Amino acid sequence: MSVDAETYDLRGLNCPLPVLRARKRLAGMQPGARLWLETTDPLAVIDIPAFCKDNGHRLVESVGVEGGHRFLVERGE
Repeated sequence: MSVDAETYDLRGLNCPLPVLRARKRLAGMQPGARLWLETTDPLAVIDIPAFCKDNGHRLVESVGVEGGHRFLVERGE
């Protein structure tokens, strides 16, 4: 796990809330900052990568964990 990244707990939220909350949180961060997103929504494996691609963020890492998924996102310009 990257020590220079905050963790945002989005577990228990269903589509579209994980993406909407991630968008808001990333908007308040500096370009290049990294954020771990923790999710339990099965659709997040589709929604988070699409959100990153559509909004200019970089999906650094995607990891399946017990009960969900973790995504390391680097904020774009």
